[in-house]
Amino acid sequence: MVLTENGTSGSDYVPHYLLQGDPFTSKLSRGADIIAAVYICIIGVMSATGNGYVLYMAFKRKTKLRPPELMTVNLALFDFGISVSGKPFFVASSLSHRWLFGWEGCRYYGWAGFFFGCGSLVTMTLVSLDRYFKICHLRYGTWLKRRHAFLAMVFIWLYAAFWATMPLVGWGNYAPEPFGTSCTLDWWLAQASVSGQAFVVSILFFCLIFPTVIIVFSYVKIIFKVKSSAKEVSHFDSRNKSSHNLEIKLTKVAMLICAGFLIAWIPYAVVSVWSAFGEQDSVPIPVSVIPTLLAKSAAMYNPFIYQVIDWNKTCIKSSCFKALKEQKQDNSSRLYSISTELKEAPAKEAGIEMRKVTSS
Repeated sequence: MVLTENGTSGSDYVPHYLLQGDPFTSKLSRGADIIAAVYICIIGVMSATGNGYVLYMAFKRKTKLRPPELMTVNLALFDFGISVSGKPFFVASSLSHRWLFGWEGCRYYGWAGFFFGCGSLVTMTLVSLDRYFKICHLRYGTWLKRRHAFLAMVFIWLYAAFWATMPLVGWGNYAPEPFGTSCTLDWWLAQASVSGQAFVVSILFFCLIFPTVIIVFSYVKIIFKVKSSAKEVSHFDSRNKSSHNLEIKLTKVAMLICAGFLIAWIPYAVVSVWSAFGEQDSVPIPVSVIPTLLAKSAAMYNPFIYQVIDWNKTCIKSSCFKALKEQKQDNSSRLYSISTELKEAPAKEAGIEMRKVTSS
């Protein structure tokens, strides 16, 4: 399949964005565009501020970050990137009631959204695997070091860049959304040719289905493991139990992050698949807007969940500190009583010897 300059295919198929004149004119009312612009502006500011704060705090203690924390930083980088690289384009276009940046801007916007979204999902996939090994296979869960986390981050960035760049070099394309003021992967190529279908299926499998299956598998196994090991945990000493409880809390937070991301993106994925393999233009334009706006909010949730992580860590650390302090006091009092007995022992023995001497 050959793509022309404006992104259309060389086959007889005519994509939706060329059926109604200018593809970059908004198909929504001006009021709906203003509401969408205000919504995305709020989402963008909160996301950029929250994730920027996470990155700032991580930079302050960069030499002390543990491997799981490095993956959290990587996720914040992708969320921050998608907030500052794409949302201003959408807001400006919605307020202007048309896409302002032409075909090149459309391709850039589509690439940025797909790159940062794919990177976020793959990051959460590796986070879920880390939680899985930490909870279900402890002997393997302790080997992850900082260098492994850095290698994983390099893999994530290259993986996301590869799939996001393929449409720019001829396999697939980026195109306007049905409502006109945003751009995305050209899912409609699946209706044009076998090559378009292969492109869509590959994107769906490697950038959505496969990571999602790993995430679901990991957390289902964790849930069963936690239920089966509840009795074992009750026999741990206080320090091991606190460490185990911290891992469980971190796992719950990771589950919240992944669940929030999937809830935000799955409706958009369903609409995209239906657009690709259903009847042409079978998805009404108002229906296509809501999943898009929901997906664009995914980067906002995580900074709030990170606060739960910090709160849990603080509580765990404070309780551990109290336990260690009490244990230290018990040990010191025990040592004091033992040392007192040792000091008194020679005196008692000397008294016994004196009695023996006087009696003799």
